[in-house]
Amino acid sequence: MPAKMLKELLDRAHVSYATVPHSPAYTAQEIAATAHIPGKEMVKTVMVKIGGRMAMLVLPSNRKVVLQDLRDMIGVDDVRFATEEEFRGLFPDCEPGAMPPFGNLYGIDVYVAPSVAEDKEIVFNAGSHTELLRVAYEDFARLVHPNVLAFTT
Repeated sequence: MPAKMLKELLDRAHVSYATVPHSPAYTAQEIAATAHIPGKEMVKTVMVKIGGRMAMLVLPSNRKVVLQDLRDMIGVDDVRFATEEEFRGLFPDCEPGAMPPFGNLYGIDVYVAPSVAEDKEIVFNAGSHTELLRVAYEDFARLVHPNVLAFTT
């Protein structure tokens, strides 16, 4: 079952979604392979600290974050990857590292790579290491209002 807050948001907004169960997996690439989903469709969330504030980056599972590009795009020098200890408690209804890309549910700004915004559908962790959700990108964008920035390789 998806994270409680996420499921409530999607149901309240009448968003159509599909659950994709998979064997336990922990990295985005492992999950994509286990669930038989192309790496470009499977998105991952990466937590960063921007000027001391937590933020969520959403990118294809087969891409990597380029922090300097993010710094340049937002005009802030103080940008670094967050540690799991720093964000673990921010997602109380999710297993550590399996948070969905809906940072807005948790008061966190969301930045999306342009290649994700080009997809018709996205697939992402639903709050556990054994289940994914597939939703239309259009619905995701409507609910999250992410900032679209080029920060990946």
